[in-house]
Amino acid sequence: MQHGADHIVRLSRNKGLAHAFMAGLEASLKAGADLIVNTDADNQYCADDIPKLIEPILTGRAEIVVGARPINDIEHFSFLKKFLQKLGSYVVRITSQTSIPDATSGFRALSREAAMKMNVFNQYTYTLETIIQAGQKNMAIVSVPIRVNGDLRPSRLVKSIPSYVRKSIITIVRIFIVYKPFRFFMITGAFIFMLGFLLGTRFLFFYLTGSGKGHIQSLILAGFLLGIGFQTMLVAFLADLFSVNRRLLEDIQFRLRKNK
Repeated sequence: MQHGADHIVRLSRNKGLAHAFMAGLEASLKAGADLIVNTDADNQYCADDIPKLIEPILTGRAEIVVGARPINDIEHFSFLKKFLQKLGSYVVRITSQTSIPDATSGFRALSREAAMKMNVFNQYTYTLETIIQAGQKNMAIVSVPIRVNGDLRPSRLVKSIPSYVRKSIITIVRIFIVYKPFRFFMITGAFIFMLGFLLGTRFLFFYLTGSGKGHIQSLILAGFLLGIGFQTMLVAFLADLFSVNRRLLEDIQFRLRKNK
């Protein structure tokens, strides 16, 4: 409070960045906030750019605004980290069908209605999932260039580059499964089915040319892959039904939040 804060949200223990982000959104909504600005605790982002961050929301051009850091100019970012930041942002842009150049930026602003629609399932980070959600829910999301402060301490989220890469890949795959289940399982099932079909065709070729005896294992593997592929494609339809149910529940949750 001595630093000018009117409200402080405390968690009983360290529950991760994503949980803390959602707790902050919930507390802001309960406090009656019409506009919410999120920033990281490491003082990475320049607070003087907050007016620039909220301007698209105030003028009605956006529901969510993400601050884009000058990645190439950040001296304490290694070449590998800059490359991974750009690669991850590119994957998120493809998955979410948005044009956000800095997907991992934590400096962002949300309108009250956008905050009501947010649900973060991943426990590692909220940055990627919220952008993909915005794209899937057709929310207006834009990016504005912002400045960064000097490096004060190492990131507690990125303990090492290999760990960061592994967790980011897992996060993106999980998010893709949650928000694009039909496409994920259908593509996976079709790929496995095609492998089985090609192996079966290969066996049929050898069988018709009189040399099928030595390739019986190919027939067994082909049958196995065809079965797995077909079942995975069936799972795609079930996953799509679950996805529809999730969207209905999110709509109910949004209406409940809005009527509070």
